[in-house]
Amino acid sequence: MIKGSSIIIAGIIAIFIGFILIFIGTFLQGTASKTGEVKTGGVILIGPIPIIFGNDTGSIITVVILAIILMILAYFLFYRTLA
Repeated sequence: MIKGSSIIIAGIIAIFIGFILIFIGTFLQGTASKTGEVKTGGVILIGPIPIIFGNDTGSIITVVILAIILMILAYFLFYRTLA
């Protein structure tokens, strides 16, 4: 059986690992070569309706695939009833 204190410690460790990864990613982006080209893409899920935006075809295709995965995951987590 998992004790509550071990779950709290695991959560705190996960948060610290997240902060460390953010700092490492920021540092690596700051030291990367500057090409002057920025590719963006994003998705906003409002209920089951995705709003997808981006300025590059590759980014938009990636975001569409991620949105489909998120919608399927949300279906299995929230709407599927256990028999």
